[in-house]
Amino acid sequence: MNTVLSWDEWAACDATALAELVERGDVSARELALQAQAATLRVNPQINAVVELFDDAIHQPETDGTCLEGAFKGIPFLMKDLGPGVKGRLQEQGSAFMRGNRPDEDAFLTTKIRHAGLNIIGRSATPEFGVCGSAENPAIYVTRSPWNPQYTTFGSSAGACASVAAGVIPLAHATDGGGSIRIPAGANGLVGLKSSRGVFSIGPALSDITGYVSTQGCVSRSVRDTARFVDSCRGGAPGEFMPYWQPPQPYSEMITRDPAPLRIAVSHEWGNYRATPHFVEELEKTTRLLEELGHQVEWVTPDIPFEEAFAAQTACYISNFAQFIQRLLEKNDLSAPPEDKIEPMNIRIWQKGIGMSYSERWKMQDAFNQISRKLGAFFQTWDLILTPTFSKPTPLLGEKKYLTLSDNPDVMDWFYSLWDIFSYTPLASLTGTPGISLPLAWQQSGLPLGMHFQTRQGNDGLLLQLAAQLERASGGRFISNTTPQVHVTR
Repeated sequence: MNTVLSWDEWAACDATALAELVERGDVSARELALQAQAATLRVNPQINAVVELFDDAIHQPETDGTCLEGAFKGIPFLMKDLGPGVKGRLQEQGSAFMRGNRPDEDAFLTTKIRHAGLNIIGRSATPEFGVCGSAENPAIYVTRSPWNPQYTTFGSSAGACASVAAGVIPLAHATDGGGSIRIPAGANGLVGLKSSRGVFSIGPALSDITGYVSTQGCVSRSVRDTARFVDSCRGGAPGEFMPYWQPPQPYSEMITRDPAPLRIAVSHEWGNYRATPHFVEELEKTTRLLEELGHQVEWVTPDIPFEEAFAAQTACYISNFAQFIQRLLEKNDLSAPPEDKIEPMNIRIWQKGIGMSYSERWKMQDAFNQISRKLGAFFQTWDLILTPTFSKPTPLLGEKKYLTLSDNPDVMDWFYSLWDIFSYTPLASLTGTPGISLPLAWQQSGLPLGMHFQTRQGNDGLLLQLAAQLERASGGRFISNTTPQVHVTR
């Protein structure tokens, strides 16, 4: 298939650069969509990142109201197969139970994405309902790391991260309820921002009050792409329960300046959890880089009751997910989840959570409040806190204990096995504060290792400012001298 750019040129361009090519008239949005289609055909058989491509949107980028004059000028974009609905398109959420599901309207964020000039050409893979850390059910699909296909991508934004890392597209939609943007971004060498509560709408299905931990966003290869996405797609839908943050200036402008010297706490000791020794060594390298850039770095852990935090987060997931499944069952006139169509751990989570009392839910909400206040007090002294993005090496595919295919009969034990490896990201989801994973380190396996920065509520711009400073210190691109094993250029 002929392409408008060479594969080296395609891989060298972030979304902003592609939009500039369109604006200059060097390429068209249709040509870029056709090249993304060719890229998918080139690498997807090896990694299973893209579930479906939309032929009409590829050949006619203005399909469904995409604004070709928007900030991204019609460049191709993948939606995670979970989260905001796309009118008339399949959204099967990685589940056999959802086969054939088609939303009958665009979610509010979908309309913002279209107005931003992002051409939704397909959907990316996710584990069933986004619950576990790997899109790995052989009956549905197995999404593989482009860095080494023997490894998981992590999740739940599995296909989004694999497709961006492999060079299919430069920017993709992702979601995060406990690390689902940041964790796979960290394992795939990408920029992964989980925004503050009150930046991206999750309407009309939920609000930031009823959704609690769930946020929307993107994964990218450049800080400026992420900043442009936030600038273009932020904002609340009509009828939101809470105000939405508005920065004093666009993040795309803010990131052109280095931040003032920052006070950065650093830790890997997160309650009962610790990073592996190699991760600690990589963390120390990042602290030295920060010091070279003029920041003050000290080893300090927030005074947070981590056990209470993990217990509250677990209660939130179990109760929210049980009600989500219950609504699906009622819609289909079923009294229980069908065992041949829903993965076993997800059935057990429904069983565990469907009877949760208001008293238990109130205790969870009270813990959310108390922990958020404590973290807020910590950020009165410290601008940021740095940890690894996850605490243990990316596992090989087939590590069943992290999957919703697990035969573990104990739901709580299963969740705590997740916290053992995904230790650092859930706190920002619980408190509604922003976190970002940046590709600053490497695992011993040769896979990337993200470094995770968190800050106070509504301070997303500071994370992006620091990210841009670190990107410039890396020569303008975080990963420039190596490419994944599966990549459009290979």
